[in-house]
Amino acid sequence: MKLTLRVWRQKAPEDKGKMVEYKLDDISPDASFLEMLDVLNEKLIAEGEEPVAFDHDCREGICGMCSLVINGTPHGPERNTTTCQLHMRKFKDGEVIDVEPWRAKAFPVVKDLVVDRSAFDRIIKSGGFISAPTGTAPEAHSVPVPKPDADRAFEAAECIGCGACVAACPNGSAALFLGAKVTHLGLMPQGQPERWDRVVDMLDTHDDEGFGGCTNTGECTVACPKGIPLDVIGRLNNDYLKASAGGRKK
Repeated sequence: MKLTLRVWRQKAPEDKGKMVEYKLDDISPDASFLEMLDVLNEKLIAEGEEPVAFDHDCREGICGMCSLVINGTPHGPERNTTTCQLHMRKFKDGEVIDVEPWRAKAFPVVKDLVVDRSAFDRIIKSGGFISAPTGTAPEAHSVPVPKPDADRAFEAAECIGCGACVAACPNGSAALFLGAKVTHLGLMPQGQPERWDRVVDMLDTHDDEGFGGCTNTGECTVACPKGIPLDVIGRLNNDYLKASAGGRKK
């Protein structure tokens, strides 16, 4: 395949970035999108130019590091697929492809296609945990969990924290990410002791970090590579109202 790439290049956070065009030949249709970027970087290094900085880790659709906006869509054109699992056969020979970083106030650009997503870490730190006594592990199934709750919690736990929901949201909201974490922990018996403190603390941190408010446009769940459903935001809002207005927070 022959491709024309228009890639966002930005040397440092304080620098002004721009789109730079590159031509590539002989790209295998079976290569992943990140493998295609590897080919580009090998070409740039051979020509004495600075390679394109981009995030990656497992390349198996698990870690959530491959945060790229491809032709205006987080993770690219294929639904429920991370960038690292997106293959070049999804594009046409000779196609022009725009590659940009996540665009959100809470995710400042570090360099080129790399953004700082540590705001997610601070949200988790503020309440995304459970308290458990140390000592011998409990027997399996010693705490019964209704299967609908277990299935729902597992569905929410599939969130990999990539930030595609934020990049897709016109308000730059992380409500889908936050809703997934609150739903996952709030449905489990082990998550009940901190349930009300957790939702208030995490949502307050979300707002303090500069994420926008949710207006239920639904772009987040469309962009989510794990298909986290929109109704986790409803559970987030419900728990927050009960915790703050109902006086349940400690």
